[in-house]
Amino acid sequence: MVLSLNSSFVDPLLQFESQLNIIESSFKMVFAIPSLEKVREMGTSEDDKEDLENLYQSILNMFEETLLILVSKDFYKLQILKDMIIWMNEDTSYLQERVMMIISSVLSFASKKVKRYASIDAPCLGVLAAELSLLCFHNDPLITHQASLGMCYLLWIAKCQNADIEEIKSTMCNSGNHGLLPVPSDTEFLLMDLQQDKTKITQYVGQTLKPSLLTDFVWSLLMRLSSSNCVTAFEASTMLKMTLEYHAHKVTMVSKIVDAIYKQLCEHSSHVMRHTLLRVITLLIRSSPKKVIFQLMDYPIPADNTLLLMWQAAGSESRMAPHVLKTILLILKGKPGEMQDSLMERRRFSLDTTNMMPVAASQALCTLLPISSYKRAVAEFFPQLLMALMLQLFYSSDLRLMIKDRLFYARDALRVLLNCSGLQKVDMALKKKNCWNQFSQVLSHHHRVYLVAKTLSDYNFPQFPETLHYLYKLSVEGPRRSEDSVIIVIFFTELLNNFFKDPFPEEFLVLFRNWVNDPNPAVSKLSLQKIASMAPVINKVENVRSLLISILDAFFSKDKTVIIWALLTLRKLLGKLNKVTYSSLSTRIASSYYPLMDHSNGGIRSMAIYHFGELLKDMSQYPWILNDMVTGGLVPLILFLEDTEIRVAKACKYTLKICASELNWSTSYLLKDKHHNFELVVLNICKNLLISHESYITNLISDTLGFLRSSRIYLRRASVILIGYLTKLGSHLLLREEIEVMLDAIDPVLRDEDPVIRELAEITYRDFKEMSLKLTSSNFKQIFRRLFSLIYLKKLKPLYNWPDNLADSL
Repeated sequence: MVLSLNSSFVDPLLQFESQLNIIESSFKMVFAIPSLEKVREMGTSEDDKEDLENLYQSILNMFEETLLILVSKDFYKLQILKDMIIWMNEDTSYLQERVMMIISSVLSFASKKVKRYASIDAPCLGVLAAELSLLCFHNDPLITHQASLGMCYLLWIAKCQNADIEEIKSTMCNSGNHGLLPVPSDTEFLLMDLQQDKTKITQYVGQTLKPSLLTDFVWSLLMRLSSSNCVTAFEASTMLKMTLEYHAHKVTMVSKIVDAIYKQLCEHSSHVMRHTLLRVITLLIRSSPKKVIFQLMDYPIPADNTLLLMWQAAGSESRMAPHVLKTILLILKGKPGEMQDSLMERRRFSLDTTNMMPVAASQALCTLLPISSYKRAVAEFFPQLLMALMLQLFYSSDLRLMIKDRLFYARDALRVLLNCSGLQKVDMALKKKNCWNQFSQVLSHHHRVYLVAKTLSDYNFPQFPETLHYLYKLSVEGPRRSEDSVIIVIFFTELLNNFFKDPFPEEFLVLFRNWVNDPNPAVSKLSLQKIASMAPVINKVENVRSLLISILDAFFSKDKTVIIWALLTLRKLLGKLNKVTYSSLSTRIASSYYPLMDHSNGGIRSMAIYHFGELLKDMSQYPWILNDMVTGGLVPLILFLEDTEIRVAKACKYTLKICASELNWSTSYLLKDKHHNFELVVLNICKNLLISHESYITNLISDTLGFLRSSRIYLRRASVILIGYLTKLGSHLLLREEIEVMLDAIDPVLRDEDPVIRELAEITYRDFKEMSLKLTSSNFKQIFRRLFSLIYLKKLKPLYNWPDNLADSL
């Protein structure tokens, strides 16, 4: 019946399960019969006894032959032998010696059969080896002998698995090294080695089994630790430790083993078993520190007593301390509370999709750092641990991540790190400043980071060179997250402030130049603040031009506060900058102010306009530079006189007065509040332009056209008036085609939603039409019109009379 299922037309898995069920029931019937002596006693005559003996042997031989046939067809079915050992151990009344003889016989047959194949598939060898190795120490010498003999054959099969048979055979025959396995025909000395010698067994098993099979061997021994048979558990414990002592590097599925150990420790295990399980953790940490540590971090927080014991076991190997700390540092790069992108993308199991491993790693450091054997490794990785924990404190505070009982493991780990590194005074000083208690609060975390850095500097901590070098490395390479850079900049800046005088060396200053335009606004502001503090020594900076240009680039930031800090910093530096460098950059500085004069934020508009005025005053002794700068910003200065924000209008008046003073225009009195009228100011400025800066009028017209489509009503209204006067007084400079373009530009304004703007636009449009009809390309007539315009401008009256009482005020 068993053999009838051995068909290629049957699903292999279903076939094996069916065969195994039949064999199990047959096993329990066959090996439950009495011993041969008892069977013979049942006979009344010698013939009866002989017949009974023949029947007895036939039954056992038939069972054995069935197994031989099954194995000859498929080495995968060697797994049946493993199950036979399990069934045998369940009931000691079975004929155990005969079971072991059959197992040994089948393995002998398989070891000879294996010569015919280039490779075989026998995945059960690891588990079977574990069961046989335990039986090598059975109380019954016959069972021990058969188990040892079976191990010899099994190891030969394992050696041949997925290997070249002829190569192995020739190697073993020609070698005098008894460390190699002999061929099956010469097993005597191997048998002597294996019997009652755990060291030899584990040595041969570790050398022979490939990693997947050795992992099964280790897993089986691990499971047998919880056996009710104390002798079996003890033997399994001994061999498990000896195997891992020398062959742990071949073991795979380390995370699964560690998890199984955790579950066994959580149960009420004996003292011996607990000691063995913790020793396994220690041995695994030697070869797979990363796998062990990652698994230990993947349990719920806070860690229970069992997990604390496992951490201590992991930390007991001093030579592995650097590897353990490196792995923990890798975990600390994560941000608590971050969600995994996809469960399918994760390489290890986790209790949920939220990454809480960094919190567990911080708690683990509280256990590992005080271990005396870790002292050298802690000193080596002090800068990395310091910054990793500072960042973890920032993440926890930022996310309001409160652990049970409000425990902050990153804070506790940081304190342990300081105390383990000879910085107890720093810890006490921070405690007096109430720094540690403040870490549980979300607000002012940046200030607490500053406190830690400042206190370390005040006590001249000996790890300064390594810490500074590491911070510099982080700064150059760039942090993993934008928010990380804030902590790095604060810490880095404070260390530099305490150990270097301004200005910083160029290799450090270049970092601040780069940080000015960092994507994180907080970093930009910190960098700008530091650069502003260097104003008194700005002329000592080696590459001051690039420093100033980086500040100008910050004018284009999307963050308003960054722009404001950039404006303030630049102004502070310019006040101390030598005139040669200043004048060479003045045009670039002015062109950077122009866009800010039209910024959406009123504070930035007013500040940019004020600072532009200061720039003009500073450049008063360079008239060849001054003219271009004034005309470049003149249009917004005029238009924003109508700004609805008083501070912007005042800034425009202030700067226009400087322009009038430097260019000798008679406009200043019109900018006083009691005389101010926008149209009169425009008219006066245009007259002065025609006299002293006629060549700039066409450019000013072009600048003004851009404001006709502004979303702000006061700008559209003011630009209509300004372009009207510029065109009226500069008409002799324009061609007919240029007037046509201006007519097209003013045409949409005729339909503006604001009635006042529509009325002003109609007047301007009508004037443009009249000018277009009068324009000619004759050089003689253009010259004539220019002379006429100089006479005409003295008599020119306001075109718009806006507001209505304008005429009366003239």
